[in-house]
Amino acid sequence: MSNPNSSDGTTDTPTTFMIEEIHKLLPHRYPFLLVDRIIDYKESERAVGIKNVTMNEEFFQGHFPGRPLMPGVLIVEAMAQVGGIVLSQLPDIPSGKLFVFTGIDKVRIRRSVVPGDQLVITAELLSLKRKRFAMMSTRAEVDGQLACSGELMFAMVD
Repeated sequence: MSNPNSSDGTTDTPTTFMIEEIHKLLPHRYPFLLVDRIIDYKESERAVGIKNVTMNEEFFQGHFPGRPLMPGVLIVEAMAQVGGIVLSQLPDIPSGKLFVFTGIDKVRIRRSVVPGDQLVITAELLSLKRKRFAMMSTRAEVDGQLACSGELMFAMVD
């Protein structure tokens, strides 16, 4: 997603991504794509994404009737997908390689997420080992309140 900018060799990396760009970076599709937009991106460091939570989400039919709550595992998956945006664009990673979510650590859910909420998700790269294994620090907030946070692990698949 980097574009040549000037004759001095610098690049102009986009700092936001609409859904069309996200589709190019992540293999997920409806109903499992849980990122609507990237609102801030810094190459090889972090991404901030948005998930607009609506009553139209299929999981609200059964979780829970009369009291809809976004499942915590899907909040964590949304955080992993924002992390995937960072990992999909790392320099020196062969094109077409996919990092998959392999583990979680220190994850805590602090607040319910309900229809009408907007999750603001931040994923920061903590480490990359042998260009195959990554650790991300992630957090999801609603209206400035922490909803979920934790460290997520990823591995590149062949």
